[in-house]
Amino acid sequence: MGIFDYFTQNLWQFWAVVAFMLLILELTSGDFFIICFAIAAGVTSVLSLTGLPFLWQLLIFAILAVLCLFFVRPVMLKYFHRNDPDRKSNADALIGQEGRVSETIAADGHGRVAIDGDDWKAVSADGGEIGEGTKVRVVGRDSIIITVEKC
Repeated sequence: MGIFDYFTQNLWQFWAVVAFMLLILELTSGDFFIICFAIAAGVTSVLSLTGLPFLWQLLIFAILAVLCLFFVRPVMLKYFHRNDPDRKSNADALIGQEGRVSETIAADGHGRVAIDGDDWKAVSADGGEIGEGTKVRVVGRDSIIITVEKC
């Protein structure tokens, strides 16, 4: 039995791996978009056990993903984000948090700030130096660089 034969006879494993990887990706976003594709891949994995040809499996996957986007995602968003109309992304949620300078922020330069176990590249809001160990508050961000001020 060649690798191609094995693959075609066990497509359910492919769909199961795709579903699992998409579920992991959904954990990084939390806006219930990727999970629709994970659900479609999971259902397709089960249906592939019936011996459906691969093209039918792709078609079923696509149809289920679109149906899920229109019918499941709105319900999930309404249920899980009902009390948070201005939900912030992970990076925007940093604004207002406090941390400690882990590497001195040089005047008009960069340093590092530790917040909740993560270490961020940081600049001072006023352009001044902030020494290591100083408690700071995040007041802004530009891409992956946060702007901080002393607390």
